[in-house]
Amino acid sequence: MSDPKFWVAVSFVLFFVFLGKKIFTALGGALDGRADAIRRQLDEASHLRAEAEKMLAAAEAERAAAAAEAEQLLASARAEAERVAIAAAAEAEAAAKRRERMALDRIASAEASAVAEVRNAAADIAGAAARAVISETFDAAADAALVDRSVTDLPKALRAA
Repeated sequence: MSDPKFWVAVSFVLFFVFLGKKIFTALGGALDGRADAIRRQLDEASHLRAEAEKMLAAAEAERAAAAAEAEQLLASARAEAERVAIAAAAEAEAAAKRRERMALDRIASAEASAVAEVRNAAADIAGAAARAVISETFDAAADAALVDRSVTDLPKALRAA
């Protein structure tokens, strides 16, 4: 046992046992720290991923809501345009009926005016013809006889009335 190689080997083994223990402890602590850091990063990444998925779902919901609102606005605009077109068509039809009624009124007025003119002209012609016939057929003696007969018939006419 006094061989120096033996003691060098023993001291070498003891050196590595004591120093190895410290090195392994330090190395294990460093690896544990690194593993904890990686675990925290993985947890944070998992948390960020979950948050990103929530944000994505919220964004998709907002997009769907915006698309639905846009579709609703488009349908509303179409309905309003159709309502305005129907109202415009009804207004145009009413205006055409008003114009037609005004034209018919003007025609009726012109017709009534023409009829009145024809009646007046006929009355004038009839009056002139009657004057001509009376002046040709009646003389002063016939006029006096007609007046006398009218005066005699007057009391009868007044009683009948």
